[in-house]
Amino acid sequence: MTHFIQHYGVAFLFLVVALESSGIPVPGETALIAAGILASRGDLNIVEVIVIAAVAAILGDNIAYWIGRTVGRKLLYRWQWTRRLGERVMPPAERFFARHGGKTVFLARFVAGIRVTAAWMAGITRMHWWTFALWNAAGGICWAVAIGLTAYYAGHAAADAINQYGLWGAGAVVVLAVLLLGGLHLWKRRMLERT
Repeated sequence: MTHFIQHYGVAFLFLVVALESSGIPVPGETALIAAGILASRGDLNIVEVIVIAAVAAILGDNIAYWIGRTVGRKLLYRWQWTRRLGERVMPPAERFFARHGGKTVFLARFVAGIRVTAAWMAGITRMHWWTFALWNAAGGICWAVAIGLTAYYAGHAAADAINQYGLWGAGAVVVLAVLLLGGLHLWKRRMLERT
């Protein structure tokens, strides 16, 4: 198993993160967390993990953006029931993305449910590609660094706690990691509510 992880781990990470970012609901963030923990054990290189995750996120989001931009509206206005929906939701969505598009693209990278659809919506609402590309790259890089390093250091802390304190220490580290991730999730939610 270690041989597979060392040789194909970053390729698998790239595939999963790129698929999630392009709009397919697969566990991209979970793959990044797992890769960060594996890097803390020495099975992967944390710098490679972060770079691969960031590139995959940026590339996948750009694919979703262009899918939304080229065929999103056509699909939305193709059938009568979706046309009514589009006529109702597109004008406010366009105004929202005109005003808050960059922040939305950046912050959406940190929220699981929105991460899958934000790039599509940016494309469908015809957000300027350069603006999208800038905010998308910033979000993808910050996300990969934050999640990758958090998992990496949490993995180190868990290994150290097991070595020094046994399973009770590992349990304490896991509880602290869950609290930290929960706090980050709440912070992200509040940031999105402000926009």
